[in-house]
Amino acid sequence: MTTYSLLILPGDGIGPEVMAEVRKVIGWFEENKGLSFDISEDLVGGAAYDVHGIPLADATMQKAQEVDAVLLGAVGGPKYDNLDFSVKPERGLLRLRKEMDLFANLRPAQCFDALADFSSLKREVVAGLDILIVRELTSGVYFGQPRGISEDNTPGNEGGRVGVNTQRYTSGEIRRVARAAFELARKRGNRVCSMEKANVMESGILWREEVQWVHDNEYPDVELSHMYADNGAMQLVRNPRQFDVIVTDNLFGDILSDAAAMLTGSLGMLPSASLGAPMENGRPKAMYEPVHGSAPDIAGQGKANPIACILSFAMALRYSYNEGDNAALLEKAIEKVLADGVRTGDLMGAEGGVPVSTSGMGDAILAALTALK
Repeated sequence: MTTYSLLILPGDGIGPEVMAEVRKVIGWFEENKGLSFDISEDLVGGAAYDVHGIPLADATMQKAQEVDAVLLGAVGGPKYDNLDFSVKPERGLLRLRKEMDLFANLRPAQCFDALADFSSLKREVVAGLDILIVRELTSGVYFGQPRGISEDNTPGNEGGRVGVNTQRYTSGEIRRVARAAFELARKRGNRVCSMEKANVMESGILWREEVQWVHDNEYPDVELSHMYADNGAMQLVRNPRQFDVIVTDNLFGDILSDAAAMLTGSLGMLPSASLGAPMENGRPKAMYEPVHGSAPDIAGQGKANPIACILSFAMALRYSYNEGDNAALLEKAIEKVLADGVRTGDLMGAEGGVPVSTSGMGDAILAALTALK
C-alpha cells in the first residue's frame, strides 16, 4: 500500500475549524477506501508569528519541500494588521509559493445545481458551470524588477513620488504554465482560451506567441483561442459556460479568478491548487488551499463553511495522489449534501434549508460518502 505524505498548515481564523473537518474526511478514506496518509501539522501565518516571530519557520518550509502535498487553511487577521510588511501573515503563504516554485495556480469555478440561485447571475447563465482558470503564479508584475516607491521630480511631479512595478515574463515561464493548461484541458473539454493584453503590452505579445508555439508544436489536438483579458472579464459575466480552461498571467489571473469565484455563489465553496515541477517520485510540488480568507469575524463560532477546504483535499486526491475516482466520490458526496438542503450560514437562502454548524457539515459529508461508497 502506498502511503501519501501530507503537511497540514491550518493557519489563522477559521483555518483550524475547517481543517478539522478535512481530517475527518481523510480518516473516512483511510477506514473505508484503504488509503494511507502520513500527516504532519505545523504553523503558518499569524499562528507562526505568535510562536516564531516570523510567518513561516525555516523548518516548516523544509517540510513543505519534502512532502507529496501541502494543505493550507487560511492566514491573516486584524491582530496582525500593524506588523511590518516583511512579517505579515501573508508573507508565509507567498514564501511557500515562491520557494516551492508553484508556478501554476488552478482555480476551478463550478456551480453546483443546488446553489445556482446563489450566484449574482441568473440561473440559466450559471447552471452547470464548470471552468478552470490556470494562473501563472510566480512571475509577472508581482515579482518583476525594478519595483518600489521613490522620489520623483519629472515635469509636473516636482517634489512628488513615483510607484513602479515591472511586468516581466520569459518564454520558459510562459511555456511551462501553458503546458499545464493544455494537459488539464485534455482531461476536460479539450479547449484552452489564453488571455492577455497583446494589443497594448509587449509582454502580452510574447505571451500570445509563446502559448501559440506550445500549442502548435506540442498540443495541436487541443483547441486554442486567444482573448484580450478585459474582454475575457466581460465574457465571464456574459456567458461563462463558453469556457473550459482559461490560462493567463499572474495579474489578470488574480482578477479573473476572483470574478469567476462569485459566479458560483459563495467563496466558501471554492478550492484551489498551486502546482510546480515534478519531484523525483513523479508527483508535482503542490499546495492546496481554499480561496476564502481567515474570516476572523466568525472564527471559533462553528459558522464556517468547510466545503472549500474539503474540495481542496479532493484536488489533492486528483492531482497529487492520482486518486481520481476517490476525488470524484468526495465531490459527489458534497453535491448530494447540497441537494439535500444541508446548509452552513453562508448558503442559507430564501428557500431555507437544514442549518448546520461547521462540524455538522463535515458529518453530513461523511454520511453521504458512506451512502455512496
